[in-house]
Amino acid sequence: MSCDIRVPVLIIGGGIVGLSASLCLSHYGIHSLLIERHSGTSIHPRARSVNSRTMELFRHLGIEDRVREAGASISASMGIFSGHSLREVIESKPRKEGPRKFPLAGLAAPISPAVGTFVTQDMIEPVLVDVARERGGDVRFYRECLGVEQDGDSVTATLKDRESGSISTVRANYLIAADGAGSPIRTQLNVPITGRGTMGYLLNILFHADLKSLVQGREFSLCMVERQEVCGLFTSINNSDRWVFHLSYDPSRGEKASDFSAERCTELLRLALGIPEVEIDIRSILPWEPAVRIAERLQHERIFLAGDAAHQMPPWAGQGANSGIADVYNLSWKLAAVLKGVAKTALLNTYDVERVPVGRVAAEVSADAADERGIIMTKRNLAFVTGLLRRAPILSGHGYCYTSEAICAEDTSPLGGITWRPWTVPSLFLSIDGRPGRRVPHVWVEHQGKRISILDLCGKSFVLLTGAEGAPWSEAAKKVSSVLGVDVAAYCAGPEGDVVCSKGEFESAAGISSQGAILVRPDDFVAWRQRRQPFDHRTELEQAVRQASCLP
Repeated sequence: MSCDIRVPVLIIGGGIVGLSASLCLSHYGIHSLLIERHSGTSIHPRARSVNSRTMELFRHLGIEDRVREAGASISASMGIFSGHSLREVIESKPRKEGPRKFPLAGLAAPISPAVGTFVTQDMIEPVLVDVARERGGDVRFYRECLGVEQDGDSVTATLKDRESGSISTVRANYLIAADGAGSPIRTQLNVPITGRGTMGYLLNILFHADLKSLVQGREFSLCMVERQEVCGLFTSINNSDRWVFHLSYDPSRGEKASDFSAERCTELLRLALGIPEVEIDIRSILPWEPAVRIAERLQHERIFLAGDAAHQMPPWAGQGANSGIADVYNLSWKLAAVLKGVAKTALLNTYDVERVPVGRVAAEVSADAADERGIIMTKRNLAFVTGLLRRAPILSGHGYCYTSEAICAEDTSPLGGITWRPWTVPSLFLSIDGRPGRRVPHVWVEHQGKRISILDLCGKSFVLLTGAEGAPWSEAAKKVSSVLGVDVAAYCAGPEGDVVCSKGEFESAAGISSQGAILVRPDDFVAWRQRRQPFDHRTELEQAVRQASCLP
């Protein structure tokens, strides 16, 4: 089949996940073409925040400040309430003065240099589009993917320009399918799906109503309203005049989405608000189903599923968009390494092994937070507490571990490595303590006269971080880079090191001696750890880099 365009990577789906994939690939020097069937970015808020881990990734991409600015109009909010009307619930709360912070921001401080932030999907996507284009990404809206074919060398997609009706073909080395929960590409590939399936039927009603006088000083996140006439969940967007109401309906009683006109929804909203006279401007009514559908495999030869196409989940643990962005960050550096010839294609097989378990846990934990209608559980009972405890480790985006052929297992005998672990929040609660398969520990250091995080040294290539007496490792890194053609940047951390910190501070955080080292992948995850000085630095490091790159 002849083709009109040839690109290294084709991305189908221009939502927050697909756009993040474009940015990540550009970050690693790989050109991509992104196709989106809609005429522009999302007009609906959808996701309301990004977590700490996602902000770390945006920090690497140099857009952390732009993302925060995009969500600057959204006030921080906390609190999940329930009652017969929003007015009844909110009027019972005392007003509080002063600005509020992102929830759990204080607890996240020892874990990450980047705090999560409130920003809705319709606010963040235009930023991602602008930056993607600034950095050479080809982003095209109002194009539809009609189907894909692949052979041993490439993937060919047939595209339709929805404005002109013209048909074209694109040939790519690899394709990322970030085309949503109903993923046509996943359907075409007949990918087996597991999970609980549909958990409820909701209408996502985006509306404007001036409630500032009611809510000011009593800002909230979610409020469940249950009454005979209407049942649903209020979601605050800016805690002033922009809101979403998730209206529950029941097909088993003969109800269907088309029964709810804008006029009827307005009446139901006034009942749920408890303010009969309020002016309401409905902007959109979007039927949706809270559901758990997990693809058993994410890699299908040269096609990779990401985001909702890979693991659909209810939004109640805040993992949907965040998990999808983590998918493409994990995948992008691997695609870049293979396309540049510094890693074998076996490295791409680790995407499945690493991301499927993470997506499954996120989806199941999110589902556990829902009640029998698929709406977030608000009743304070044992199930509520259990669900909250299960959500806690993943809320910041750090509570998971990778196990694959690209992660070097270590011998932790005789005590399982417990004596290596510091008594800190990152170590005790998230196991972020230098062990392979976990994100590298965050430590504030001084580098070239600036205060930065250890994470700021990562994100582009492999990074070797050593203890204060790690000079031999730096020499080994130069030789290994030369032999394998794989970039390995090396930094010694200590009072007189390349990066300056207190004596023993980094070693304690990373679980190594002053002569030890850890190898960090481009996605910030530790691939290998050598706690003490080895007999042969170069041989040890070369074996680690080979395994992390799936080189023979």
